[in-house]
Formats: sequence, structure tokens, C-alpha cells
Amino acid sequence: MKLTPGKLAGLNAVSDARGVIAAAAMDQRGSLQKSLGDARGGMATDNDLERFKALVTDTLTRHASAILLDPEFGLPAAKMRNGKGLLLAYEKTGYDSQTPGRLPDLLDHWSVVRLKEAGADCIKILLYYTPFEKPDINDVKHAFIERIGDECRAHDIPFFCEFVGYDADGSNEKSIEYARKKPSIVAGSMSEFSNPIYGIDVLKVEVPIQMDFVEGTHAYKGAKAYTRAEALQHFRDAAAVTALPFIYLSAGVSNPVFIETLELAAESGVEYNGVLCGRATWKDGIPIFARDGEAAFIDWLNTTGVENIENVNKALQAATPWKNRVEAA
Repeated sequence: MKLTPGKLAGLNAVSDARGVIAAAAMDQRGSLQKSLGDARGGMATDNDLERFKALVTDTLTRHASAILLDPEFGLPAAKMRNGKGLLLAYEKTGYDSQTPGRLPDLLDHWSVVRLKEAGADCIKILLYYTPFEKPDINDVKHAFIERIGDECRAHDIPFFCEFVGYDADGSNEKSIEYARKKPSIVAGSMSEFSNPIYGIDVLKVEVPIQMDFVEGTHAYKGAKAYTRAEALQHFRDAAAVTALPFIYLSAGVSNPVFIETLELAAESGVEYNGVLCGRATWKDGIPIFARDGEAAFIDWLNTTGVENIENVNKALQAATPWKNRVEAA
């Protein structure tokens, strides 16, 4: 893969000295507002979201190579990122559950050029995707990503595309039935969007297994979808389908589960290029912010939050530089 000067500069801006993307994620919106409100036993305001994001960003970017934020509530936080790189989300939060296929949509008042002018080093899109969806629905999603790829090419800025899988047949994504389908969903998504037509520079991917169902792990809960050896092979099979740089997302699991996941990735020998890690570092602080206030949350961030992200950084010693997968144009 050849990188133009702007794309190369953007990737360097969000990476550590080794060329590994050790980034924190704080672009949650609807789900975060609901979680804050639930913890408080009432409602969370827009100001709550802005303050939560700002406090997380100020603390965690001292230990991360970059921060992923949204332009709706995250721009005040972007000013508190301690000189680290900035990724900005371009999609609307969530999806319309009344429309089949979990179709994506873009923020109404933003474009790639506007995000770049707001300080973005890289653009991120989240796409709900399964290769096993109806072809007409996936064709809409393919065209959607092609447009964004062209927009990022035109403005010479890196394009991170994040895939979150689901079951087109409707099974719960936390079920063992879905766990058995997940390896083919992740690998199929990575394969599809490695096509140069999409203009993606970094794939932000789920791990291809559900840790709850991996026999012999600390996360295992008693129902087996894969042996440890099978899980390791699923990591290898997914990695084998792409030549693009790829990083793992934490997908809302706890910090210990995410660390064990990265240890499994390392054991498999895959050459992944970093993480964009969100809730695994800060989600346990939500009730503290909501009930006890900012001062207590800052104390939590400076102790448990920092410990969480340093755990991730330690696990990332097994990650490899994305520079191994690219060359300058």
C-alpha cells in the first residue's frame, strides 16, 4: 500500500514512536448519554457528555498516542489532548432500528474538509456490517464507503474504517450461536474492505472470536464455541485476508478481558498494528462521574483509568508497526 504525504503525516500523528497506534477512543454518544443517565437515575445533559469526554481525554492522552472523538460533543475535549493525534468520527451515532440492515448515515453538518479544518489528523467511520446480509443492503454500504474513501483521497487524509458485525438472521450478538458465526463475519468484512476501491488506510476490526466462549481462558463462562487452539487459528485466518494495516477495538469488554484478548492475539502471532481502545479503559468510571462528580472521577482516572490504559500499553508490546505494511507514494 502506498501512502501519499498527507496520509503518511496523519498516520504518524496518531502513532507512537514505534509506529504502533496506541489510541484511546471517546467518540461514544447515544450509548454514553444513556449510561450516564442510568447511573445517575435520571438524565445526562449534553454538557455532561462534553465534560466526561474532556476529563477522559485530558488524563488518558498522557498515556496514549491519540484520541478518537466526535465533533458533536468532543471538540472541547480535543483542545485537551496533550499534543497527541486526533481522529474524528464522521458518522451519526447508532442506527435506525426500524430500517432493515443497520444502514449508516453521516453527520448532517460535517464533511471531511470540515473535520480536517477542526483539527482531525484522521477520519473514522463506523459501519455495521456482515458479508451475509442481503446483497442490495450491502451494496448500499459499499457505495457509502466508496464515497468516503474518495472524499478522504481528495483531502489527503487517512481513512479508518471500523466494522461492527451482527447476525443478518437476527441472533443476539452475545449468544453462542453468534460466536460461532463471528470468525467468518470478521474475516469476510476484512477481506471485502481491503479492496483498494474503498480507499481505506486502516481497518479497525473486532477480534474474530468471543472471549466468553473460548475454552481455557479466564473470560470463559462454561459454554464452548472454540478451543484455545481454534481461537488462535481464527486470529490467523482473519489476519491473512488483508495486506492493510489493522487495529483492534475493545468492543465494550472489561479491561481484564481486553488484555487477555490482546495476549491471545500475541500468542497467535498475528502482526496487528495497534488498538483504538475505549470502554475497556474508562467505562467503570461512568457511575463515579454520574453520582460522585468530577473531582471523584478525576481521582479515579488518575489511578484506575491510568492503570487500565497502561495495561493496554504493556500488551501492545506485541503489536507491530503499520509502516511494515505501507510505502510512501
